[in-house]
Amino acid sequence: QVQLVESGGGLVQPGGSLRLSCAASGSIFSIYSMGWYRQAPGKQRELVAAKSNGGRTYYADSVKGRFTCSRDNAKNTVYLQMNSLKPEDTAVYYCNEDPPRHSWGQGTQVTVSS
Repeated sequence: QVQLVESGGGLVQPGGSLRLSCAASGSIFSIYSMGWYRQAPGKQRELVAAKSNGGRTYYADSVKGRFTCSRDNAKNTVYLQMNSLKPEDTAVYYCNEDPPRHSWGQGTQVTVSS
């Protein structure tokens, strides 16, 4: 298991951008697919984006065309570039393997509001 630490969240206006980072305590080279999840108040945690070592990507319909997931295995880091943010993107964002196999980090809060 690796420990995961998310960062980069904050308060942003609708239409704005944020870049989230997820630093792993160990190597993610052998982890086939790493993903970003989010949990909004009163809702279940959902997978929004994932990137495999083979280059395959997954995006939830709600973020397709706006979010980009990438990974740097040499830095043991996963990123989520979020553009054209909407109020409905407000949530705590987490990273984990897809499907999740590691303990959850503390997440990073993203709030989209004017």
